Amino acid sequence: MFHSGERAYVYAKACGIIGKSFVGRRIAALKPLSRLSELDRLVFSGAARELPERELLPDLERRLFRRSVNAVLSIVNCFSNPPEFLVLLVRNYEYADIKTALAGGNETEKPAFADLGRFATARFDKWPDIEAMIRGTDFEEVYKNRDKTAGIAAVETALDKQYYRLLWNALFKLKKNDRRAAERIIREEITLRNASWALRLRVYYEMDAGEVKKRLVDIPGHDELLKDAVAALDFPLDSRREWEGWKLEGCLNGETGGIWRADPRSFQNAAAERLYALALRNFRRRPLSLDTVFCFIKLKQFEEDLLTSGAEGLGIGMSGREFFDLLEINS
Repeated sequence: MFHSGERAYVYAKACGIIGKSFVGRRIAALKPLSRLSELDRLVFSGAARELPERELLPDLERRLFRRSVNAVLSIVNCFSNPPEFLVLLVRNYEYADIKTALAGGNETEKPAFADLGRFATARFDKWPDIEAMIRGTDFEEVYKNRDKTAGIAAVETALDKQYYRLLWNALFKLKKNDRRAAERIIREEITLRNASWALRLRVYYEMDAGEVKKRLVDIPGHDELLKDAVAALDFPLDSRREWEGWKLEGCLNGETGGIWRADPRSFQNAAAERLYALALRNFRRRPLSLDTVFCFIKLKQFEEDLLTSGAEGLGIGMSGREFFDLLEINS
């Protein structure tokens, strides 16, 4: 699909960006931080802003977001005609922005939507007119067919289903040598996403097993991506012992003082670190395959989430070490 010179250039450029990113050993540089301004200077160096902490937080979050998007675009744009799979990985930002738009459609201040250039399909310049924004896009059908009585969670899950089905189909259009790591990681990602979402729906929305099943990501012919989430639907949310032996037990929060309740946020953090570790381990394993680009995108998205969460923690007075302990991050 792409000549070796193009692939070699992409790999070299991706390695250069990752070498300056806060992944792997460089995550440890975040631990000594105690103020938001220190994080700003660490990440943006000479381009740091001199703003009061209250104003700095939203400004820094917007810049971290743009930094991540621009890094991903700088790699995918190296391909004159990138495959659908890479385009969909870029458009993950657009899916997230659509969710933001649907959740905050009545806001007076326009959210910081990603500028995806040639990969954009939604017309965010039409905000807050949702129908105008998504007319003629993949999002239009989901929005029109939404259950208006079910709330934003139902729309989010419908969008996730659509995205992962498109991504899955695009993945298997690639040659096997181009998708070995990507296939393993996406399988793990969907499995963990289903388990995490099932826990969230049970804890925060008090949904029963039948309702939860309707909202999980299902890929036709691949029930194995659902089985771990489904297996845990009847486990009690206040008894850690009942979850022993569950395949994803390692992502659950531990007991403190003999009192336990399943914590969706803790599970999501553990799942994110698990996927990050897989992407980091596979990033340099097969340099000229598209696995490299896939892992690069996942690493940059993890980094953005990490830095944004770190900024929020510092913004409320936490130290870098306290933030690491809270997220149980192993650097």
